Amino acid sequence: MPGNATTHFDDVALVSVASVLPSRVTTSDDIEDRLAPALQRLKLKPGLLRRVAGVNERRNWAEGESSDEATIAAGKQALADAGVDPSEIGLIINTSVTRKHLEPSVAVRLHHGLGLPSSAINFDVANACLGFINGMSLAAGMIQSGQVKYALIVNGEDADEIQVNTINRLVREDLDRDAFMQEFASLTLGSGAAAAVLGRASDHPEGHRIVGGVTRAATQFYDLCVGSVDGMFTDAKALLKGGLDLVVSAWKEAKGEFSWTGMDRYITHQVSSVHTSAIVRAAKLDRERVPVTYPALGNVGPASIPITLAAEQKTLRRGDRVLLMGVGSGLNTGMLELAW
Repeated sequence: MPGNATTHFDDVALVSVASVLPSRVTTSDDIEDRLAPALQRLKLKPGLLRRVAGVNERRNWAEGESSDEATIAAGKQALADAGVDPSEIGLIINTSVTRKHLEPSVAVRLHHGLGLPSSAINFDVANACLGFINGMSLAAGMIQSGQVKYALIVNGEDADEIQVNTINRLVREDLDRDAFMQEFASLTLGSGAAAAVLGRASDHPEGHRIVGGVTRAATQFYDLCVGSVDGMFTDAKALLKGGLDLVVSAWKEAKGEFSWTGMDRYITHQVSSVHTSAIVRAAKLDRERVPVTYPALGNVGPASIPITLAAEQKTLRRGDRVLLMGVGSGLNTGMLELAW
């Protein structure tokens, strides 16, 4: 394969993964009740979010909760599960899309909240919904090279502001059906937080070795999904087609170095029933080995892969092969294999 898009690791392990979810549940019926005037005016049948996206509900932070505090809690849980003291962390990478300001990085707040040492490198990596996989790959490379002993990858997402802004805009009487559907994906977003500890496999035989993976880009599609706290605007059909073509291309090209047919579990980025079904068909995956969290959590952005992995870890057995699969707006795709 050309370039540096393929990576192998021989002494890096996922030592632990943990998640923290908001306590407030927002159902799709709740959202559609608020959108009722627009749905009636545009002659869109009720149950659109359930029927088209398969999203029944999502989580939002309740009073007294926040994405930052939840991310810190997830990080503390991951450290406790790994049996790693905060003083041993040499790197923390925040991979969130959510950020309240441009400066400083979100990572500095989390570094402080977790009580990490001043020697711990801290920064943000932003790559839409692919951020967590990118963060894991980057940290694995630094562990493999001996730069750090342990790394903490974190993510916290807050969909509240974009959800409110989108609903307020969609009920305007000057919005037509095409404009409504362009923002439909924003209504599937949810909130949540996750964290993972990576270390040397030789130090953690009980850990889950990171085998390696592949990345691929199709950046000619940079404008198919553009978002901010004000709203997310998507060409859903073109995005789905471009994303599937990219995944299939990366999958085929990886065959020379990886064999991903018949994995025990495929942990995919959680978008909707349409996207999951399309990936299952395109890559010819066993649907029973593709767990889903979007019906109850919606699309939690880059946190969705670690949240889904954290939910599945109790059912995984020693020796299982797990593939993390993500696609990020832009478009980029990444796949990372774990030997559980």
